[in-house]
Amino acid sequence: MVSPIATGAVGFAPLAPPTVWQGWDAFVHRAPASARDVTDGAWSQAEREDYHSELAVMRTPAMDSVFTAVRRLLLLNRRQQAGARRGLIISGPAATGKTTTMMALGRSFQLADARQHPGQDGRRPVLFISVPPAATPKMLVSEFARFLGMPITDRLNQTQITGAVCDLLCELSTQLVLIDDVHLLDTQRRAGAETSDQLKYLGERIPATFVYSAIDVETSSLLSGVRGAQIAGRFKIFRHRPLAYATEQDRAVWDDFVRAMETLLRLRAHRPGTLVKHASYLHARTGGRIGSLSHLIREAALIALTEGTERITKQLLSEVELDAAAEAQVRPARRK
Repeated sequence: MVSPIATGAVGFAPLAPPTVWQGWDAFVHRAPASARDVTDGAWSQAEREDYHSELAVMRTPAMDSVFTAVRRLLLLNRRQQAGARRGLIISGPAATGKTTTMMALGRSFQLADARQHPGQDGRRPVLFISVPPAATPKMLVSEFARFLGMPITDRLNQTQITGAVCDLLCELSTQLVLIDDVHLLDTQRRAGAETSDQLKYLGERIPATFVYSAIDVETSSLLSGVRGAQIAGRFKIFRHRPLAYATEQDRAVWDDFVRAMETLLRLRAHRPGTLVKHASYLHARTGGRIGSLSHLIREAALIALTEGTERITKQLLSEVELDAAAEAQVRPARRK
């Protein structure tokens, strides 16, 4: 969701994707761009743009709930060497922060593992992949292999790749397997059904806790039929909803989140409290979606930087186009 405004910064270098080990490990250990005082003359325009294009990932109530649920599942699965280990599916609408929550979970777990096993750099406690479109079983397990840096040749068949992946993950002490975009598996089609079976097999062969994320998995084919009954019997579902704004407690949570994001801004002419003042408007604009809120504030900050106004106003916020899902749902809010 990084605005293209920031990609022209001097020294910008694309990062390896987190679906390969080098990219994942860099994500885990990379410190966010450091914040400086806005009056610091040594803080260049390009560095300020980099800082605002990223901002820090804010801890949400959903993250806390997912972290707690997964910690309990890790304990539950720890001594289970075979059979149906228990897992978690993070499900919800688009742009509610499911992938962000999953990646934050993996990062927290890997850092904790490093503290528990100092000096053991060969460990791979976490694996993170995304389900490819129209996935087949071989495509899926090849994503596992790609994350691990295993060479895959055309001569290797699905069974050989699967065996090698499972053996290596056991050797590397992988304990948490994170799989994004599971809703792409259409189990009503043969390839999707067979890939679902492959996931089940991997879950039985690899002594790890599996966490999936999906858009509205309850309405997908993944939980239907005999295969779906097996998944439903092994996985809890955590509903990753947009933040509400109906009760006083809801509003307090949202306002605190907006306030925390505003404190991260480093704009020379921004009036503190402006975003909190418009918290209700921000909720209406984004529908309570964390991803949409992050997009809105970061892009507004980058516009304020590049155009020299150095402040975010309600007028500026209203001029930022959000993702299509947010715009379609909350368009009337822009007229308020």
